[in-house]
Amino acid sequence: MANIHEVADAAGVSISTVSYALSGKRPVSDETRRRIEEAVQRLDYRPNAGARMLAGRRTHILAVTEPLRADTHAPTHMAFVLATAVAARREDYDVLLLTEEQASAGMHRVATSGLADAIIVLDVAPNDERVGLAHHIAVPSIFVGVPDASEGLVCVDLDFDGAARMGVEHLADAGHRKLGLIGHAPEAYELSNFPPRVRDGFVRSAAERHVEGEFRMLTGEGRTEARARRAAASLLDAGATGILLHCNDDAHNGVLSEIADRGLRIPEDVSLISVGSTLDTTAFDVPLSSIPLIPHLSCDLAVSLAMQFLSGEPPEPGVRLIPPTFVDHGSIGFRAASPGEA
Repeated sequence: MANIHEVADAAGVSISTVSYALSGKRPVSDETRRRIEEAVQRLDYRPNAGARMLAGRRTHILAVTEPLRADTHAPTHMAFVLATAVAARREDYDVLLLTEEQASAGMHRVATSGLADAIIVLDVAPNDERVGLAHHIAVPSIFVGVPDASEGLVCVDLDFDGAARMGVEHLADAGHRKLGLIGHAPEAYELSNFPPRVRDGFVRSAAERHVEGEFRMLTGEGRTEARARRAAASLLDAGATGILLHCNDDAHNGVLSEIADRGLRIPEDVSLISVGSTLDTTAFDVPLSSIPLIPHLSCDLAVSLAMQFLSGEPPEPGVRLIPPTFVDHGSIGFRAASPGEA
């Protein structure tokens, strides 16, 4: 890549004139500016981030803070990174990915160095350490997720509470009176903001629809698939005929295996809905109806809000929830009420 000396030589001007033309600090004649711009394009010259910061110019980089922990489900999280990168590219922006487990360190480094124009915050925890930092740095931050202390922040996310409610309503409307929800491992309810919202939406909606609702996490020893089988077995033994799945692909496979090994059919005997996941639910042995989490919807909105900040018209703080949608793949069956059922 060329340096400023080479640009100056190619344009036949001094280094200071190149600097003035690029920063706008002093007037430069149209002819001189034209020669400098042609040299910049021909030599592919790019001022370093520090120089752009001093000149008050954009870096055309968005920082994406996505801490990678031992329990991170990489396919899901990387889907959001990719969606952010695609949305940024449409705005002529690149992304700088920050993956430190101590997420606030990288975010602070970017904010103090001028490496990026805005920060997209992914994998948001309920008590996220990045919330306090976002309030104190000059670089605008947009959260894809909703921390407990969201006041004053700009947040976007799927309406996970609404997604769980939609799942309960579809099953209740199909005549199911005993429902179950299979979620994540217990630690997910401390480290991530969305599993508790699905759980709480399920519990409240079941009560409002006057149906029984039981929740199971993936507890105990063994691989994810084995723990999901135990959770499914517990719900089936308790009489559940409609089950919401808010878990990863291995857990989905475990539930499907348990149902198949019992000789039960979907949807004739058991109805399933996958809620709030990025999975292709048609790829399972039995295609599953879903209320999906679509990464590009959240990330497109987050990048658009970042561009509003950078245009000088910052968006109002607040939580922007994306309405859930139901996708029918035939895994919900109608269940007639048994004698004695309400």
